[in-house]
Amino acid sequence: MAAQPIPDGPAMTSPETGEPLARGVRPFTVTYKGHSITVDLPGWYPEGDGEGVLVGDDMAAADQALRMLKERVDGLPSPATIRRIRTKLKLSQRAAGAAFKVGPNAFDKYERGLVEPSGPTVQLLLLLDRHPDLIRDLSQPA
Repeated sequence: MAAQPIPDGPAMTSPETGEPLARGVRPFTVTYKGHSITVDLPGWYPEGDGEGVLVGDDMAAADQALRMLKERVDGLPSPATIRRIRTKLKLSQRAAGAAFKVGPNAFDKYERGLVEPSGPTVQLLLLLDRHPDLIRDLSQPA
């Protein structure tokens, strides 16, 4: 399938074939545990079919689709879901890190998709999403 062109600077040459590449978008299917999502993947592609070159944030759409599948299949909350729950609890990222005992920068990393939260952190997040009033119990000393 030919890439849909999108304007974005000068052309690139394929490091493998030497043929010219143009900036474009192609469908890309992400599969996880038998479930699939097809996304538009930006990159540098040859005319017609052929391997493209992905640079910078080109894989962001595929990464986001994988996180969505993990959330749907395994219940692992996506960065957007983690941010939504933290905001619902009216916690800053640092305050959430303190309440969950995971460190001051953990929620920044979770919400940027750099790190996945541990199983107990996921369970606590999901519990607090259903029962947000319980957050006050985490904030008080034992």
